[in-house]
Amino acid sequence: MSGNYTICVGTIGSGAWLSPNGGESWRRVGRGLWSESRVFALTVHPTKPRTVLAGADDGIYRSDNGGQSFERLESPMDKLHVWKIAVDPVDPDTIFAGTRPAALFRSKDGGRSLQKLPAEMAEDCPNVRIPRVTALSVDPSDHRVVWAGIEVDGVRRSTDGGESWQGLGIGGRFQLPYCRSLAQKADDPQTLFVATGDGAAGTTGAIQCSKDGGKSWQALELPVVPNSPIWAFATHPADPGRIVACSHYGELYTTENAGDSWMKLPREFTEIRSISWVPN
Repeated sequence: MSGNYTICVGTIGSGAWLSPNGGESWRRVGRGLWSESRVFALTVHPTKPRTVLAGADDGIYRSDNGGQSFERLESPMDKLHVWKIAVDPVDPDTIFAGTRPAALFRSKDGGRSLQKLPAEMAEDCPNVRIPRVTALSVDPSDHRVVWAGIEVDGVRRSTDGGESWQGLGIGGRFQLPYCRSLAQKADDPQTLFVATGDGAAGTTGAIQCSKDGGKSWQALELPVVPNSPIWAFATHPADPGRIVACSHYGELYTTENAGDSWMKLPREFTEIRSISWVPN
């Protein structure tokens, strides 16, 4: 089962965990992040294949060794819960961050300074009280297009690099309607993956795939029924066919052929919020 790649998993209350062999063995990340940190976001740098940015309950961290250790980036985000991070693939000094309470920020200098962006968002959530930014992505086919998913407040899209944002009315398309994350195949932006489930604290999940930019969808077959909603994806341009997915309550799934078949990894965790993978 071992693979020549490293998986990093961000959890709630158990810090970050690292597997240097594609899921065969694991250890807790002990340098830079606290052992009980809440790690909400893990994002791979688009031009530095072993650089990973982490969003945590006290700001943004960076690893330059594939997640083996992290260092905190002193920034205006230090007192915020950073739930999502996206890096512009054309201009990597441009970084977008989404927070709790729900707000969007942009840095044009690699994270040293940040500007709050003009996006109106819900201030209350009946389930978790304070909404969060739950998805954030820069379109690889047009880096001026930025997507943001907001808890209980739908999807926002910017077509001008974050200067302005529009809400999108997206109705339910899936049998399991709770959508948590979206990923694009690294070499084909028309191939999309959506993580779904039956509710935020649900009992099952599924992975939906579209190969035509979202016009049509199909549910992918997983080796077992997930124990909770599918929560996040990890992709990397080094191998566009390899995708790692996780469920809310700690299960990990991998595919080497862009979703045609999946394998469940033996190790399970507490609540997972984020995953990444990088080549060794």
